Amino acid sequence: MRRISFFLLLSCLLGACSFSGKMVNVRYATFNLRYDNPGDSLNSWRYRKEAVCKFIVENQLEIVGMQEVLCHQLEDLKLALPGYVAIGVGRDDGKQAGEYTPLLYRTDRFEVLDSNTFWLSQYPDSVGFIGWDGACTRIATWAKFREKQSGRIFMAVNTHFDHVGTEARRQGALLIIDRIKEIVGDQPAILTGDFNVNNQSEAYRTLTTNTYPLHDSYCIAEEKAGVEYTFHGFGRVPVAEREKIDFIFVSKDVHVLKTNIPEEGQVESGYLSDHNPVVAELEF
Repeated sequence: MRRISFFLLLSCLLGACSFSGKMVNVRYATFNLRYDNPGDSLNSWRYRKEAVCKFIVENQLEIVGMQEVLCHQLEDLKLALPGYVAIGVGRDDGKQAGEYTPLLYRTDRFEVLDSNTFWLSQYPDSVGFIGWDGACTRIATWAKFREKQSGRIFMAVNTHFDHVGTEARRQGALLIIDRIKEIVGDQPAILTGDFNVNNQSEAYRTLTTNTYPLHDSYCIAEEKAGVEYTFHGFGRVPVAEREKIDFIFVSKDVHVLKTNIPEEGQVESGYLSDHNPVVAELEF
């Protein structure tokens, strides 16, 4: 009986090692959808929403961090994408008012173990509080996921940094890093967002040179495709002045196989948004 028990134990241990060693591949994206502004005329949401949903499906995106999403826009997405669920709240009241920074994910692949939203401010649990020198209320939405097939646990965070406050962006970056360490520690983490600044900014350096550094997926990808910028203002920004202000950052144990920034205006109905999405194939 002792020998049988020993071999049973050994078999279980080997099985556990094999289970924990399975690699997870995820088609990930960050995408500022542009809030529904009637002043955008033919670029307003009602003319773009079908193309956005089609893009998500055709590119087989499995987790998408989105920005500038209003409640009715989120409802449009959920209605058109039945295989997906969204996590997030409005930034103004912690319910439905104001812009969301939601995480859209495929329910057949991922289970949510925990999730929440915090405010990028000195009081991260105070709903609607504007932090530091920021001009607007800013939030970060996160989820602790389990990939169903492998059992692998990882964290997704999605945000939209302030467009004015330098200190608000820097402190927001530090706050997000602290939350990642607190919630998942050394397990894989992915941060998506519209950071409103390029890779020469203090906020970018804070994220990438911290004692817990996050890596720009675009810089470390094995393969790159598409253009090198994200914001184009529905094509109105001159090409030479367009910048990459939307990023997917990953923790040290996430491998980036490929990134793609598809060029704007390549859909039949016109622009998907005033930003290009960033798509990445991740492995961990």
